[in-house]
Amino acid sequence: MKYIHENDGYPNFTWDKDAVLDHLMRISNLQGRLLGKMQQFGFGVQQEAMLNAMTEEITKSSEIEGEILNSEQVRSSLARQLNIDWEVGVVSSHHIVGVVQAMVDAVNNYCDPLTDDRLFGWHAALFPTGRSGMYKINVGEYRHDEMRVVSETGYREIIHYEAPAPNKVPKQMKEFLRWLNGDNDNPLLKAAIAHLWFVIIHPFDDGNGRLTRTITEMMLARSENTNLRFYSMSAQIQAEKKDYYAILERTTTGGLDITNWLVWFMECLGRAIDGSSETVGSVLRKAEFWHKNAGSGLNEIQAEIVNRLFDGFVGNLTSGKVERIFKVSQTTAFRLLTDLVDKGILEVRGAGRSTHYVLKE
Repeated sequence: MKYIHENDGYPNFTWDKDAVLDHLMRISNLQGRLLGKMQQFGFGVQQEAMLNAMTEEITKSSEIEGEILNSEQVRSSLARQLNIDWEVGVVSSHHIVGVVQAMVDAVNNYCDPLTDDRLFGWHAALFPTGRSGMYKINVGEYRHDEMRVVSETGYREIIHYEAPAPNKVPKQMKEFLRWLNGDNDNPLLKAAIAHLWFVIIHPFDDGNGRLTRTITEMMLARSENTNLRFYSMSAQIQAEKKDYYAILERTTTGGLDITNWLVWFMECLGRAIDGSSETVGSVLRKAEFWHKNAGSGLNEIQAEIVNRLFDGFVGNLTSGKVERIFKVSQTTAFRLLTDLVDKGILEVRGAGRSTHYVLKE
């Protein structure tokens, strides 16, 4: 099997410009429409929508690699680092703080060049203990060992991809970073190529997938010329993970024509932007609710209950959960919820032990 980096002429990728141009124009139009829509709303609504989108981006990027992050800790850390007024009441782990710092740097400083040192900083932020699970890895430096992408079927190991030899990585990364920081090519096209090229090099012992998607976010911010993020590419990739890995495998084990990859990336990105209506919509519904209910007389706990429901409360909201979360008596919890029902804000679902509360449509 011949891998893409073994082809003569690598990394001079080629593609069908006419086929790709149609997709570039469509995505650019979708990006402009979404940003134009969000500009109609106040800064507070934009910040909250961005907080939702970036929380989803970070959690889904890790989920693709099989790591489940606590979304409330991610949101809390993001709010602090983006200086957004957000009271979550949770303390974020050192690991989550590092993951968030890398993404915030990529998005907030999207115009800054990506250097070895900056990339090493992101890598170190992902692995603050110097270990990936139980295993010690080289952190903040390029790998010294061979890198294979493998899976196991029964007792048989399947090799899906072999990255360039470690002694070739520094030179290839130098070429990659010089191209990435140059003024060549359409920024949106560069986002798609950068995603693939970084995967091809696979320069680190671990974390290559997450760093690939961090670079992608930086390049998408460059393509839109703003650090405001209202959709999550990683969430869409997670939803299409099987197809994602399949197109990567076909591309990295083929020739230098990457048309199929570029088309798939653009189509996936288009679906991510289209899907932003759900994330953005929840924020707008929340803003509309508080506009209509500004004089509803809700106390601090009741306001927090409503906000948590709008933000995607995990599981069913019960009086027992209100009691535990806000450290109030059972009687107080029931009274707070009953009052919200009487005000037409919540409605009761279920009966007996299955009784729970949801936002009234």
